[in-house]
Amino acid sequence: MFKTVDISKTVSAIIFSFLLLLPAIGDNSLRGQGGELVKLPEPRFESEVSIEKALLKRRSLRQYTNKPLSLEQVSQLLWAAQGITSPQGFRTTPSAGALYPLEVYLAAGEVTGLPAGIYRYKPQGHALLKIAGEDKRAELGEAALGQSCVKSGAAVIVICAIFERTTGKYGERGLGYVHMEAGAASQNIYLQSVSLGLGTVVVGGFSPAKVKRVMNIKDNEQPLYLMPVGRK
Repeated sequence: MFKTVDISKTVSAIIFSFLLLLPAIGDNSLRGQGGELVKLPEPRFESEVSIEKALLKRRSLRQYTNKPLSLEQVSQLLWAAQGITSPQGFRTTPSAGALYPLEVYLAAGEVTGLPAGIYRYKPQGHALLKIAGEDKRAELGEAALGQSCVKSGAAVIVICAIFERTTGKYGERGLGYVHMEAGAASQNIYLQSVSLGLGTVVVGGFSPAKVKRVMNIKDNEQPLYLMPVGRK
């Protein structure tokens, strides 16, 4: 008798193993920044929730329990937002010209196994780069016009854009392309939240200048979305 092999799982494992090597062979952005690099758990590529079920159950939720998120859940959410899915560097979201103008940050508050602080997600290597070591959720909530959901989420995902990455090739049209990509990333986070049994909401009402100050975001990056995440 021949042993049955699950090809999809084998291919997924090979791809992810390759991705773990990317920082060493091509991502110089991790070097010279002085921040602590936190490796994230390997994302899973299968679940018991179908895409149709996730679409059916997708909702914007602003109220969460006070239970913490797990590091595995955070890993999965960030992978859904901008994770690399092929040896060529393609990601979970479509991007005009595969230029990937988005940068994703995490304001961690109550995450098991991850100290509170501000982190930048590094798709290459699937890791977090620590930027600051304080719980900034309350300040981020004030920057979002006092919205309580931002303060009460166990963590807040902040989607930013470096528009020049796309407009450098596509000119003014690139502005729209960047916003399309941000929308795709936010929907990925919504659907992944459903799969994980979590709640989230897109928050668009905030002061960009205040968010940048709280999150220590670079001058050439513009915050587009805040997405608090918590347990239902």
